[in-house]
Amino acid sequence: MDFFTSVKTCLLDKYTSFEGRASRPEFWWFMLFCVLVQAVGQGIFRHWLMSILSLALLVPSFAVGARRLHDTGRSGWFQLVGLIPLIGWAIEIYWMALPGSPDANAWGAPVADVQPVQAPGQY
Repeated sequence: MDFFTSVKTCLLDKYTSFEGRASRPEFWWFMLFCVLVQAVGQGIFRHWLMSILSLALLVPSFAVGARRLHDTGRSGWFQLVGLIPLIGWAIEIYWMALPGSPDANAWGAPVADVQPVQAPGQY
């Protein structure tokens, strides 16, 4: 999954979907998008407009985080671990970086991290 596909999936297709699984590329590309929007927005937009933009990205961020945890076999509620002072964020980043379980779990079939590459000349 590439950058634009990930953003499209998280913002248009699965904006409020907390069900299913999300691959590592889907999660990390969307998080990069959120960081870029925040960084650029801080320099361009007024404070109140940036607040609205941040709120608009809040739900899909939690949704893709829950789906990413589902891919590793954990409940989406484990995002609350990030609230633990000093170490919660590190634990959460570690979980998000783990590969997904290769077998189907309670949240569905595995998500392929990479698309198969075709040899040149084959379509």
